[in-house]
Amino acid sequence: MPTFLHVGCGPKRKNQTTRGFLSDDWRELTLDIDPAARPDFVASMTDMAVVADASVDALFSSHNIEHLYPYEVEVALKEFARVLRPEGFAIITCPDLQSIAALVAQDKLTDTAYDSPAGPIAPIDMMYGLRTALAAGNHFMAHRCGFTLNVLMGVLQSAGFREVAGMARPKFFDLWVVASKTLDQAALRTIAMGHFPGRPA
Repeated sequence: MPTFLHVGCGPKRKNQTTRGFLSDDWRELTLDIDPAARPDFVASMTDMAVVADASVDALFSSHNIEHLYPYEVEVALKEFARVLRPEGFAIITCPDLQSIAALVAQDKLTDTAYDSPAGPIAPIDMMYGLRTALAAGNHFMAHRCGFTLNVLMGVLQSAGFREVAGMARPKFFDLWVVASKTLDQAALRTIAMGHFPGRPA
């Protein structure tokens, strides 16, 4: 059975990842820096030594690379590449600074952009971290960097991923990318169709 590593899982599990991973064919392993999340592995994205080299078939990272400082991003992505088997793939989603900045340019920094289960979300929350969570003392939620699609794809390639396919979803203020060390663009697009919430760009 293929295994995927759910990085930065928080309280979420397999049923809150992607439709592709929902299959009974996939086994989930979880990793988080916060022990309260009760993951399989307690570790930082920048040091996943508890996960063996080339030990997982896929990796899923949702809305956590923006919690790193800019200089840590490539370190974390190299860790992602290290734990993946050669033919494996990583799926990463995070906020899209380009669409968020468009609202900021309209002087809507603190206006509600959309409603979430955690309450109203404004551009300031997407840029710097959810204010309610930070006020409650969860400083793991702070955002320390951000990405546009081209920047995210570029840093993945710098970290050792040969091919990357991705898309921006301006209406949802997020980015989705799939990356691999060995798979070609055709294979990545097939994977994207099974995991992304829409078609890759």
